[in-house]
Parts: sequence; C-alpha cells; structure tokens
Amino acid sequence: MNSNTSSPASSNAIKSKDPCLRVIPLGGLHEIGKNTCVFEYGEDIIIVDGGLAFPTDGMHGVNVVMPDTTYLRENQNRIRGMVVTHGHEDHIGGICHHLKNFQIPVIYGPPLAMAMVKGKMDEAGVSDRTTLQHIVPRQLVRLGQHFSIEFIRNTHSISDSFSLAITTPVGVIFFTGDFKFDHMPPDGQPVDIERMAHYGEKGVLCLFSDSTNSEVSGFVSSEYSVFPNLDRYIAEAEGRVMLTTFASSTHRVSMIIELALKNGRKVGLLGRSMLNVVGKCRELGYLRCPDDLFFPIRHIRDLPDRETLLLMTGSQGEAMAALSRISRGEHQHVQLKTTDTVIFSASPIPGNTISVCHTVDRLIRLGAKVIYGKEHGIHVSGHGCQEDQKLMLALTKPKFFVPVHGEYRMQVLHGKTAVSMGVDPNNILILDNGDTAELRPESMVQGQSVKAGVELLDGSRTGIVNDRVLSERQKLAEDGLVTVLSAVSTDGVMVAPPRVNLRGVITNLDAKTMAMWTEREISWVLENRWKQLTIQSGSKSIEVDWIGLQREIESGLARRMRREMQIEPLILCLVQPAPAGTRAYKPRLEERAPEVKQQHSQVSSTTSNHNKNQNLQVQNPSNINPSNNQSVVAKSIETEQKESEPTGRTRRRRSAVPS
Repeated sequence: MNSNTSSPASSNAIKSKDPCLRVIPLGGLHEIGKNTCVFEYGEDIIIVDGGLAFPTDGMHGVNVVMPDTTYLRENQNRIRGMVVTHGHEDHIGGICHHLKNFQIPVIYGPPLAMAMVKGKMDEAGVSDRTTLQHIVPRQLVRLGQHFSIEFIRNTHSISDSFSLAITTPVGVIFFTGDFKFDHMPPDGQPVDIERMAHYGEKGVLCLFSDSTNSEVSGFVSSEYSVFPNLDRYIAEAEGRVMLTTFASSTHRVSMIIELALKNGRKVGLLGRSMLNVVGKCRELGYLRCPDDLFFPIRHIRDLPDRETLLLMTGSQGEAMAALSRISRGEHQHVQLKTTDTVIFSASPIPGNTISVCHTVDRLIRLGAKVIYGKEHGIHVSGHGCQEDQKLMLALTKPKFFVPVHGEYRMQVLHGKTAVSMGVDPNNILILDNGDTAELRPESMVQGQSVKAGVELLDGSRTGIVNDRVLSERQKLAEDGLVTVLSAVSTDGVMVAPPRVNLRGVITNLDAKTMAMWTEREISWVLENRWKQLTIQSGSKSIEVDWIGLQREIESGLARRMRREMQIEPLILCLVQPAPAGTRAYKPRLEERAPEVKQQHSQVSSTTSNHNKNQNLQVQNPSNINPSNNQSVVAKSIETEQKESEPTGRTRRRRSAVPS
C-alpha cells in the first residue's frame, strides 16, 4: 500500500503531459465527518458531498467544523456542480456555508437529502444561489464536458442513500458513499447489486470506499434486527418510554413510530432536528402513520404514562439536546420520573463517549431505568463491516483502490482487506485531506497537495473562529485571564500605578505581589525597549507603537508567571497614553512577604536589644550618636531585602518589535 508518509509513489508523482483525473478529498479522511471530495479534469470540477463535523472538547465556543475550501474558492469559476449521496449532516451539513463563499451552479441528490438541504437553505437565506435537482435510482446526470454520474441505490441508516458511478475520460470511478449490504431494509429498497456488478464487468478504474467499520469482522446486521428487542423493551415499560436515536436515522425512526402504534402509545417529538426529519419524511411518503398518533409536547401531562412515548434527540450527549436537558432537570415540559424507561438506540460516535456516559449517569441518579449498550441489541451500524467491504470489492473489481471516510487506522485496515481481495498493494493509496490522487488509464500516483484543514464556526455559523481565537479561548479555559491597565506618557514614563485584575487564575499570591511584578515588567520595558518602540516624526513630535508596548509587557509578564507560577493565563494589557511632561510615578518599594516582614521585625528587635545593652554601659546618653542605630537597622533591612529579591530578570527573547 502507498501511504502519503512513506511510499515513493506518494512523494514522486509520475511526470507526464497526459491529462489526468485529479481526485482531492477535502474532508472525511483521517477523521469521522465533514465528507467533501473534489473531482477535477481539465477545466471541469465537480464536488461530491459537502459535510460538516462537530467540535471536540478543546474547541471552546465552536458550534460546527467545516473543511477548508480555499481551493474551491480559488477555482469557483470551474465548478460545474455538486452531487449528494445521502442526507446525513456529515454529507450535507456544510452546503449552505459553501454557498455563501463560492458558487455551485446545480446540486443533484436524492429527494430526502434535497428536502433537507432546501430547508437549510431557506433558513440560511441562500435559496437563490443554486438549483436543486432530485434524482431517481439509475438516473444519469452530466456535469461539464467530462463527467457523467449514475446514482446507484445502496442501503444505509437513512432512506435514499446512493453510490456513484462516475464516468470520466480516464475510466469509471466508483464512489460508494456510506453503505452496508442490508437485504431486509425497512423501506423495502435493497442494494442495487446488479448495477454494481455491471460496472465491475465493464471495468472500474478506481474504487473509493467507506472505511468506517474496517476494524469489525463479519457482515453488519440488518437494520430490522433491532425491531424485536425494541418491541420487548417498549412493551415491558411500566411508565413513559423516552427513546433517543439519531434524528437522521429514518429507518430507525420509522420502526419506533410503528412500535409506538403497536403498543398503544402516543408519540411526542422533542428536538428541532427530530421534528424536521419526521416532517420531511411524512411529506415525501417515507413515513406513513395517522396524524392523531402525535401529540404536542406541552400536553404531556394530559396523557397516562403507560400511553406515552417520547422520541427525542440527545443520543450523543449533546449539551443542548432534549435528553441532556431532561437529565439536568432543565426541560420546560418534561421532568424525569422514577417510573420512566430511557432507551439509547444509538452508539456514541468517536469523541462523544464521555458526554454520553455523563448523561446516562445523571438519568440513573434521578431514578430512571436506562437501557443502553451493545448487549441489548437495540442498535446496529449503518456502515458495512469487513465482509460488506469485501463484497463491494468483489462486485466492482477495481484496478486501483483508495479507502476513504474513516480514521487513519481504518483506512489502513481497509487497504489490507483490498489486498486480500486481489488488489495489487502498489495500486492502493492511503490519502489525507488535501492530498491528490492523479488517475490515468494505467496509473495512479499522488500529486501535489492543496490547502486543506478546518474552518471553525461559532453559534451563528457566520463567524470564523481562527487559530488565534481558539488558542485564546483555550488559555481562558485552562489558566484564566489577567488584565493590566497601565498609564504611560509619550516620553516613556510610567505616570500611575498599574491596575491588575485576575479572573479564573488559581494563585496564592496577593494583589501587592502581582502589582510589584507588573511594575517591574513595565519599568524594564520602558528602560530597555522604549527607543525601539518610538519614532521621531518631527522636531517635537514622537510616534509611539502602543500596540508593541502592550505586547512587550504581556510577553514579559507571561514569562514571569510561567516561571514563578507554572501557569500560562491569557494576558491582556491596555496602555493609557498620557501627555509628555506628566509627573512620573515612582514605583513603590518591593513588598515583602509576611514571613520576610517578620524576619525584619526580628532583626530590628535584636538590634534594639543590642543597643540597649550598649546603653547600659554608657552613663551619659547625650554621647550616643542616634544615626548609628538607624544605620544598623537600615543595613540589616537592606541585606534581608537583597536576599529576598530574585537574583535577576529572566532572559528575554527577541523583542516583539524589530530593533
């Protein structure tokens, strides 16, 4: 297998003047989520999916994570359109954000996915920026001069899921999307194995295949296998049933509603995404049930507990999801009872395990019966395992292979599975986001990479949280904030004592010590950096780089706190300019710690006793020189002060401003 870190083929692309197909994944590799892939030939570019991911614990204040689309923005005049494989957020959640940044003339996709995208576009105000086109199974669409795409039905955890057969000048590329081989899907629409085999016989140049469950042996279970277990737990529940799953798992949602009807329970929907998905599925005919099966959640107290089923979001422990708010006692209409049964019909995706466990703990602490975990048989994956992946390889018979949609170890294991199915190890590429696979009829090599990464969006989904902002938020969360207000005249003199405030900083230092440190840093900067921070713009006019002065003070104080306290809080210094000639502030004597003051007192007491002993020997007090006693005390204090002071300033790095 050719990895982007070790293979000669990955570092030395074949130099050829022959045109090639370039495939550039911008998201979904070495990670779970934000699946986005670019296909490029000549002057034509098409995009497959436009997904998002959710933030990790360290991404404070970040709502969603998008792929970096700099390459698409720079080449938007070449974009001919987008094709969507299915309606999960990690495949369609970023489309509205992309439409705000570059043009996509047309988007093709299955009806359910397009209905979801349409709702998002209306909400984001970008409905007029593209055209949405619904497709049907085996429909052929053409984008640009070089791409012809056939939509081939597969099965997944959502209705209307498709693989893509992309015909290009160099050959057929088969792109699986998310898939598994479910021979008993709840909607009765099985995988189009016949069409997959057709392309395998015709000849597939390269297969790009879902790697999510590469670590799991065997075939994945059918979605319908959870039906009897869910039925049993719902029937046995003595009180209300609260059931949480992925809102976009339309097959699961459909089964749960069918079971509610079977067990004589009315259904209340909680969570915005759950309401939206159920509404769209009913509009399109994917979900058929009587209108009176549902009740408004505000009327929950009017129903007997034994006749109530609440279907809600929160299976991943999301802080603001319905189930999480119920577990904290913060939901407006639903309060947990000890007779309630809570069922988690989902498994935590990577990164969410801790938050899910915390939600389960809170629910159990409140006295509810909580059913979760693989042993209960109430969840199956929507992604194929190793045998599903082998079947896809056997059907399509690719010459070249690129594992996608998964973390690095998953991609590597998927590559090994491909080797076991007869793919030449030299014909496999393990790519990362931004890497380029260059395909010709007889070769696949790694070409020059493009810019890739992430764009972090805040709650408004319009503000970009850049690296600097994220780093500052991380410091705030870990070590708190220190603010410094200092007044400095334009002739480089401190004219008032600095004001220091600490927020969220854990320290045993008192305010006087912090003020003393700050005065020392400001004084050092004014003495040693002032000339570099000023420019003589006239005979009597001086321009001061106040921003540079602030940064110098922040840098020095940060080094001191890192050395003395082993913390790195966010430090914010504000300098208030004062006119030249303003009376200078004389920094206070360094305050000593209480034990040092006590030592000084002891020294003074000892000196005093010594003087008294001398006085007993002197008969005439007028002969005593009072300055002698004062000098002894002063010398003692001076000696003690020198011992208590630091031996010197920390060595400074290069100034924040050029010298």
